[in-house]
Amino acid sequence: MEAAGTAITRRGLLGAALAGAASALAGCSGGDGASAGSGASGGVDPSRQVVVAMNAGSEPAAGFDPLVAWGCGEHVHEPLIQSTLIVTDDELNFTNDLATEYLCSDDGLTWTFTIRDDARFSDGEPLTAADVAFTVNAIAHGGTSEADLSMVDEAVALSDTVVELRLSKPYNALLYTLAVMGIVPEHAYGEGYGENPVGSGRYLLEQWDRGQQVIFRANPDYYGEAPNIERLLVVFMDEDAALAAVQAGQVDIAYTYATHADRSFEGYRLAAYGTVDSRGISLPCVEAGGAKTVEGDMVYPTGNDVTCDVAVRRAICRGVDRQAVIDHVIAGYGTEAFSVGDGMPWSSDDMRVEYDRAGACELLDDAGWTVGGDGIRERDGVRAAFDLWYASDDSVRQAIANEFADQMRELGIEVSPRGGSWDEIYPHQYESPVLWGWGSNSPVEVYELNYSTGWGNYACYESATVDAYLDAALAQTDMGSSFDLWRRAMWDGAEGVAPQGAATWCWIANVDHLYFQRDGLDVADQKPHPHGHGWSLVNNVDRWSWSA
Repeated sequence: MEAAGTAITRRGLLGAALAGAASALAGCSGGDGASAGSGASGGVDPSRQVVVAMNAGSEPAAGFDPLVAWGCGEHVHEPLIQSTLIVTDDELNFTNDLATEYLCSDDGLTWTFTIRDDARFSDGEPLTAADVAFTVNAIAHGGTSEADLSMVDEAVALSDTVVELRLSKPYNALLYTLAVMGIVPEHAYGEGYGENPVGSGRYLLEQWDRGQQVIFRANPDYYGEAPNIERLLVVFMDEDAALAAVQAGQVDIAYTYATHADRSFEGYRLAAYGTVDSRGISLPCVEAGGAKTVEGDMVYPTGNDVTCDVAVRRAICRGVDRQAVIDHVIAGYGTEAFSVGDGMPWSSDDMRVEYDRAGACELLDDAGWTVGGDGIRERDGVRAAFDLWYASDDSVRQAIANEFADQMRELGIEVSPRGGSWDEIYPHQYESPVLWGWGSNSPVEVYELNYSTGWGNYACYESATVDAYLDAALAQTDMGSSFDLWRRAMWDGAEGVAPQGAATWCWIANVDHLYFQRDGLDVADQKPHPHGHGWSLVNNVDRWSWSA
């Protein structure tokens, strides 16, 4: 390990792309096993700072602006700089942050939040219900946010400490969005906010060097418990650079992937954190030849003449050896996946299906799919063959696609993996199976991937019964009362999207998030990480600590 004070650029480990960040990382390795913090630490106690390496895609393009994508979007996380009305705890129960209490009307259309009166923005101005209403209305009607509050007609401040959210339809899952939706100041929001955010959260933005690093420091005026970690330095780098930084002892925790799980570095351990980051394959349920219009004017072809047969879909779900995929592709760092959100309070045990190759072949035999001379099945002139699209820049998805294809051939199904950019994949998303990555600490994806008009219904499956369960789940004013309805949408004993039912997806693996973590660093209890290997790690960075 390098001595503290040695800049990483002297060893040429991280390349020119990090030249601007070298001064901040110059003193990152501490002889006592704890990070000595950034070069600009200003005398911060080494036991109260940490350096995290994240992938370059984690850097928010629009800055730290909750009205665009900070904290929300595909990769949800707590916004750190801004406060939220509520948060989720380690068990995904809701607890208060700005809110001191909240309630919902009997019809599910009005949510009323009472907020604390001692929260102040970093410019010294008090945070009031008007700021909450401004934030919610801007997200719901502004057209720039990746968060979905489209069900909110309006938010109205009834006083300085009471705000009402008035909905167009019952939608209790908005609470999960509110748990990551940072509140911005009405008086200080405008162009450039993302680069110079004013917030009331646990941390302040101290410095941001685009393409290189961002430094947060503890907010001395935060109304809650003072953070253990006073300064957080996040460096953005590709995988090779992150490994080099670990080898040089210049970061305290760095993301990595299963392809490097066999490597070891002095002073670090490989840490694996559980996720709901699921890999699954959509299976179109309708015959080829249809079309689907999306976003008003985008027309996509729909349907697949092989996967439209429910027997084929059920056989695929039953005939996948998920554990073999995990062992062969991700070195055992994952768990078998059977749905989006396995293990969540709303997940259904009926989604589980045991590997049974013989049973899968029997399903295909009974459905009239006969094996030809080349080992591939055929029925009524239709060959049991289809393309499987995957993102070509993801080596893990490529390996999963190839392993899946090998396993399907044993069933007599010919799968041709097709790698491409997302721009190449999207035109095929409703006609060909696609290997997707999904997962969040919210049931919203359960709704959208399975509802007839959901934005993620790539299977083109429509069921009035399933839709009714999903709508009823969202209409419950008590979140706990919704869980059984979510489960019944998966399978109610006669109908649903489960593998013994419509079998609209073949879920394969929940991928562990892997990190090389410096000895002595305690990252506290981590909530299940959602899809995306980034900011969710530091949701609780204020509670991290260093051992003596």
